[in-house]
Amino acid sequence: MPATEYQGSFLGRISIRRNQIASMDGNHEQEIEDLEIFQKHVADRFSELLSASDAAAAATSDASVDPLLSIAWLRKLLDAFLCCEAEFKALVFMGRDPSQIVRPPLDRLIPELLERVVKALDVCNAVTHGVESIRHWHKLAEIAVAALEQRPIGEGQVRRAKKALTSLVAAMTMEDKESSTSKATERAWSFGRRGSKDRTAGQFRSLYWDVSKSWSAAKQIQSMLGNISAPRGAESTGLPLPVFVMSIVLSFVTWTLVAAIPCQERNGLPTHFPIPRQLTWAQSIIGLQERIGEEWKKKEKKGSAGLLEEMQKMEKLGQSLIEFADSFHFPAEPERVEEVAAQVAELAETCRKLEEGLCPLQLQIREVFHRMVRSRGEMLDILDQAGKVATPIM
Repeated sequence: MPATEYQGSFLGRISIRRNQIASMDGNHEQEIEDLEIFQKHVADRFSELLSASDAAAAATSDASVDPLLSIAWLRKLLDAFLCCEAEFKALVFMGRDPSQIVRPPLDRLIPELLERVVKALDVCNAVTHGVESIRHWHKLAEIAVAALEQRPIGEGQVRRAKKALTSLVAAMTMEDKESSTSKATERAWSFGRRGSKDRTAGQFRSLYWDVSKSWSAAKQIQSMLGNISAPRGAESTGLPLPVFVMSIVLSFVTWTLVAAIPCQERNGLPTHFPIPRQLTWAQSIIGLQERIGEEWKKKEKKGSAGLLEEMQKMEKLGQSLIEFADSFHFPAEPERVEEVAAQVAELAETCRKLEEGLCPLQLQIREVFHRMVRSRGEMLDILDQAGKVATPIM
């Protein structure tokens, strides 16, 4: 069953059940069944993402398969997150007595999750700047493609392509260092001052605020993972479990965006998640995290702007075509021209994917941003209601 279909079925199930037991404190057996369904949906969604990356690795020539960390794959990841987030909110909050949300340990776990959401919003903001960098590199690659597609290839075209490609490779190689020299001197936080409960719409109008020189994506992710711990005992079959699941899903998706897309100060990005291996719903997330983590370690040693599939292809092809330009003499040998033509065609195809995919990806990041803003506001409203109920009337 497609993700959107079983999401709708799950949300409808929760709504009907909550209406049926609205006057009761809850039904433990039904709660456990709903928790199991939620975990299964999370497992299924991330299993599909892992299977897609396996299929892409096994069939490198199949253009219909989306490689791991390609634009198309990232969009599927964000779709999975939006579905998980909607089901989590329904499971934990829909039709539930607010007083249940402020009981220990939820009185601690929910605020911690909301703080992770704030950090994730900051990452969305930084990643959006990274997408703009990719747009610039894409334009440089297009200049090189246009020059090298001309026939016959002359010295003028080769010089023009080399200039564009040299700028492209240099910008990609130095992105991590250069990103820390942002023009901004102060950071506009996604939610203004920390601890504020002001939820007016004006605070959330943009994803394009500047990021300060001292802001670090790696430290942001470390902070998100810092106090996550799996529920134990009776908590492992209660509401603390979906809070833990959603904390892991949110942190993993945010971490993946940082690893894939240029983002300020990623040195020291964590490569380990606090997920017990015996949890069946988490097996695919663990598999994806380990695979991406290994790729990140390799790239971190060499220096790279990110693991986005299209970016890696641009960098590799750019370096190869620069070598061709350095040794070019007119007229070029036919065999060499044919070899270069194949590389130019591959770079042109990469440019096409960037042209078609970057805008939808950016819009999807915006959708995730605004979904989290709305959900955070709704959760804070519920906590406010619960606080008023719990406060004795004097």
